[in-house]
Amino acid sequence: MTTQAIVLLIVFLLSLLVLAYPLGTYLAQVGAPGTIRGLGGVAFFERVFYRLAGPKATADMNWKTYALSLLVFNAFGALFVYAIQRWQVWLPLNPQAFGNVAPDSAFNTAVSFVANTNWQGYAGETTMSYLTQMLALTCQNFFSAATGIAVVYALIRGFSSRGQSTAIGNFWVDITRSTLYVLLPLSILFAVILMAQGVIQNFSAYKEVALLDPVTYSQTQTNAKGEKVLDAQGEPVMEAITTTTQTLAMGPVASQEAIKMLGTNGGGFFNANSAHPFENPTPLSNLIEMLAIFLIPTALCFAFGRMVGDIRQGWAVLGAMTIIFVIMTLVVMGAEQQAHPGLQQLGVDQQASQLQSGGNMEGKETRFGISASALFAAVTTAASCGAVNAMHDSFMPLGGMVPLVLMQLGEVVFGGVGSGLYGMLVFAILAVFISGLMIGRTPEYLGKKIQAYEMKMTSIVILVTPTLVLLGTAIAVSVSAGTSSVANPGAHGFSEILYAFTSAANNNGSAFAGISANTPFYNTMLAIAMWFGRFAVIVPLLAIAGSLAGKIPAPVSAGTMPTHGGLFITMLIGVVLLVGVLNYVPALALGPIVEHLQLLVAP
Repeated sequence: MTTQAIVLLIVFLLSLLVLAYPLGTYLAQVGAPGTIRGLGGVAFFERVFYRLAGPKATADMNWKTYALSLLVFNAFGALFVYAIQRWQVWLPLNPQAFGNVAPDSAFNTAVSFVANTNWQGYAGETTMSYLTQMLALTCQNFFSAATGIAVVYALIRGFSSRGQSTAIGNFWVDITRSTLYVLLPLSILFAVILMAQGVIQNFSAYKEVALLDPVTYSQTQTNAKGEKVLDAQGEPVMEAITTTTQTLAMGPVASQEAIKMLGTNGGGFFNANSAHPFENPTPLSNLIEMLAIFLIPTALCFAFGRMVGDIRQGWAVLGAMTIIFVIMTLVVMGAEQQAHPGLQQLGVDQQASQLQSGGNMEGKETRFGISASALFAAVTTAASCGAVNAMHDSFMPLGGMVPLVLMQLGEVVFGGVGSGLYGMLVFAILAVFISGLMIGRTPEYLGKKIQAYEMKMTSIVILVTPTLVLLGTAIAVSVSAGTSSVANPGAHGFSEILYAFTSAANNNGSAFAGISANTPFYNTMLAIAMWFGRFAVIVPLLAIAGSLAGKIPAPVSAGTMPTHGGLFITMLIGVVLLVGVLNYVPALALGPIVEHLQLLVAP
């Protein structure tokens, strides 16, 4: 590992802290009722929306009504995204005249964007029209992120309530305020910054430009019927093709890129994602995009502390997240900086110097190098973002295992917008429950007693995603429809399948990308994993919020376990890691661990 990597990590974390702390104060105000000082203009539009929605639009909801509203809203969102894709050939803003998206791919994409996963089995610049990108995908980026924020607000209200009511807020109010006050203004600001860095934003048709140097390549010759032409020996006849032009994709990229990062959505306007120079042109834009991914999840930790009346609680949760993240980031940075044994035997220079990044540069952009690529991989998989600036499929086995593990921990290490914090709070509930068993008293968290009902719901939340990941992987490796899409045999191929279901069920959206996932089998299986990975977690979590809201806080006593100190942080980290180890170590042993050992012993 280089000094540059350590400096980059420190600069990133310090910049994140400086930006997130004041935003946390603001988010606490957004989650509270009433108008925010200085934003009367935004409040006017907010009131207009409520009037249009009807007199009960702002009434408090119990957890069942809240959950039903959330599910109905997202179900209609999925139907809308599906319809736009299936009708896009007849809709405007389609200068490339792209056809309608296939039913299985449209279904997968609709579920993916509603679930805040943004898994993409297609190439955006050759599949989606500008209208589909904006009206279907970009809009859903806002709504799925706002849904996550709404859920975490509901859970925080459960902890902070005084027990007079089981209401946890109003879903329509939470999603409206999260969009108007947080996501929309931040996205506008961030889009302008990205455009200043060179990210494109237009409605132009694709550009045909002349190459500086003609490119000659060989391809198989075909006859008029499209059949391969064979020589006397039965071998394909090759012909040389020289091209002097290149097609450059255009489009409204900056506006989608902004909410893609800020909403921890992932995906990309282009198939190359954040490795594409039109999405992520400079090292500075790369740093800004990483900060955007972590900005709201970090700020929500501070908002949590303020909303429960003890900022130390927010620092404790953030501390646990940061420690796990730093450890994992150092592992992936170190793994990717190592020389590849195969290239080392060939005498290839892989040492870091002023002229090269050294290490394993396969699948990475030279404008970012090892450090920025490895940090981006850790950031995007610690958060449930899924945007990538390097090919994870080309990482060293242990380097590729880190993104896998970060997702398999439940996307709670910063995690998605809202989902990271509410996932970590579930682990906090489990941590205090285990601690209570150890000391022989009823567990409490933030004054609320954790009893049988909360633990049943907590168990469901924690076990849903491992079940989806392991069951989906087992089915995929057992049927030809699953294995036929894998180009790499053995341990690496298994890792690709495991990564796909891990990414889908944990609503990340990144991929090893060595697997051809745009098939009816994978589109259907991964869509099921994404939907239940999102909403089968949210519903029991809202049930926890409703149960806690109806409980009167217990007074602090000498026997109350502090949940803001080093001991609790250590306990919380231990519980997160222990659950991950128990669930996934056997699967990891069959994939990246075996691949690493094979790499070491290969001749």
